[in-house]
Amino acid sequence: MKERYAFTLYKIAILGGCWKPIFISTKDLGDQLGISQQSASRRLKELERMGLIIRDVSKKGQFIKITDKGIDILRDLYSNLKRVFAEAPKSFLITGYVFSGFGEGSYYMSIPYYYEQFVSKLGFKPYLGTLNLKLKSFHDIEIRKLLEFLPGIEIEGFSNEKRTYGGAKCFRAKIKNIDGAVLIIERTHYGKDVIELISPIKIRDALNLKDGDEVEVEVFLES
Repeated sequence: MKERYAFTLYKIAILGGCWKPIFISTKDLGDQLGISQQSASRRLKELERMGLIIRDVSKKGQFIKITDKGIDILRDLYSNLKRVFAEAPKSFLITGYVFSGFGEGSYYMSIPYYYEQFVSKLGFKPYLGTLNLKLKSFHDIEIRKLLEFLPGIEIEGFSNEKRTYGGAKCFRAKIKNIDGAVLIIERTHYGKDVIELISPIKIRDALNLKDGDEVEVEVFLES
């Protein structure tokens, strides 16, 4: 099965379509999938042709339910993913080059709502700033992307009268002999080729680092 059909089936399952018919329009499904209404309609027709869903279509939308055949495919995917994550290593090594950032990390860390969560969830008072690393290789970037999908230490976002602040996720980490955490920020100006580190001390000064220096970070997965 092509990935786009498997992902559509997965989305229908998340909405409850494994156990009972769900009502949804092709526009709403397209929004869920990040595709056009027309593309969503084509995917549903193909899933129906393959016998993976049944539909009852009306002008306002349609009732959709995943068939036993579709559930079998999802079970197979679940079994494979469960095996993959059960065999995941306890930690990853990521290599990158030090660079000066925009000061975004310092601002983020200084917000009391975030800072208090870092203290309570990580068990240390972080230095008000981050160490920025430009990832060295494709392999390092792939690990950074993987971290977005793995369970970590969640830092909740919040809203006030002016704006909404996104959340973040942390993974405990060690750089040289310094304990800290890798910070994956939900809303950031950096791309997928950058990670930010926090610790109780200013890592740059402690390790005498300058822009361009190559460093290796061990990132630990939550058990």
